[in-house]
Amino acid sequence: MKIYSCGPTVYRYIHIGNMRSFMLGDLIRRALRFEGQDVRWIMNITDVGHMTDDVSDTGRDKMELAESDEGLSAAQIAEKYTAAFLQDADLVGIERADLYPRATEHIAEMIAVIETLIAKGHAYEVDGTIYYDVTTFPGYGRLSGNTLDQLRAGHRQELAVDPDKRHPEDFALWKKAGPNRALKWPSPWGDGFPGWHIECSAMSMKHLGERFDVHTGGNDNKFPHHEDEIAQSEAAVGHQVVTTWVHGGFLQMGGQKMAKSARNIKRVTDLAEQGIDPLAYRLLCFGTRYRSEMDFSWEALEGSNRRLAELRRRMAGWAPAGGTRSASGEDYDRRFREAIADDLDLPRALVVLNEVVSSGLPPGERYELLASWDDVLALDLERDVREVWQPTPEMVALVAERDAARAAKDFATSDEIRDRLQAMGLEVMDTGEGTQVRPKV
Repeated sequence: MKIYSCGPTVYRYIHIGNMRSFMLGDLIRRALRFEGQDVRWIMNITDVGHMTDDVSDTGRDKMELAESDEGLSAAQIAEKYTAAFLQDADLVGIERADLYPRATEHIAEMIAVIETLIAKGHAYEVDGTIYYDVTTFPGYGRLSGNTLDQLRAGHRQELAVDPDKRHPEDFALWKKAGPNRALKWPSPWGDGFPGWHIECSAMSMKHLGERFDVHTGGNDNKFPHHEDEIAQSEAAVGHQVVTTWVHGGFLQMGGQKMAKSARNIKRVTDLAEQGIDPLAYRLLCFGTRYRSEMDFSWEALEGSNRRLAELRRRMAGWAPAGGTRSASGEDYDRRFREAIADDLDLPRALVVLNEVVSSGLPPGERYELLASWDDVLALDLERDVREVWQPTPEMVALVAERDAARAAKDFATSDEIRDRLQAMGLEVMDTGEGTQVRPKV
């Protein structure tokens, strides 16, 4: 399975509302792997192309504005905020993608796609700027419902429409660089820079091929970004590229979308400074279907923080244990998997988890179920187990016996004892100081 996610624009810090969208690709990958699928997940890094003024050729890129504000180069700005994004993503349990391609490293691929679109009659040049002619793509609007006959004049409802466009709904694939623009590249049409949408077409098809399975993003990406991406990619290769589009709902605070312009943003690091485990935010997100808008409050987050701590305390009390799963345990596992498979119905999955916590299943079986499900949930439910766990006297004796067998080069006995320790739910490691064991996590 191949997944592409629209990643961050790295000219500022990413807030927790963004993180909810970025969590979506991670959850899909975890859910697919949970059912035995091999998955390749790509998330792009946008370090050029987001304009403050998309009408004139003198508009400034947000990266350039960040340069002015912080006194750093565009490359330094990108490195700073990419590193911050990855660190914040780690804190909320977003496992690293297989690749993070950067827009500035794929200018040649973008130019190649644009040249193909021109050759096929889907794009045209006006004085060094290349526009996509949306009337040449009959399927325009099928994702968002914004078909050409429904769109108002002005592709993004601008106050001013670029007079060089053949149609108000056309959009720029490549823009001629103005005299004061720093971020620019040579092209067959003169120095310029890519439009926002072309980067995802070029990078997704380079790294995942001309057909891939899932493309994720926030609801605000659906139009115009993903609509334009479909038009570019499919017109270039002549067939459908993305099988399934998945969009996450906004995070709201006080009924208002969390956004920098609204001055209501919170970073993951803000949570930690308030004494909140960032993974409690991940748990909080699971209470709302990913497609729906989610209301954020500190009271709800604090409740999730307490619940997460309680789950970890319970896990530490149950301790890892082997053994076969009961019929009741199998039923719980089936219901959890069905909830995850049903369009990531995490609220229903949490209901099953809570039933197991309060069930009459043996403690070891409850532990095993939750530990297994944490491959998807990524709440680090075994954290307290790692911190408080101590080996039993039997385990200590077996470790000593194994070390003696290894010293005597009795490898058959050493392997047999290793198997016994593993059957107890332990990870067995050979170190310079002898055998070390710890619970499998």
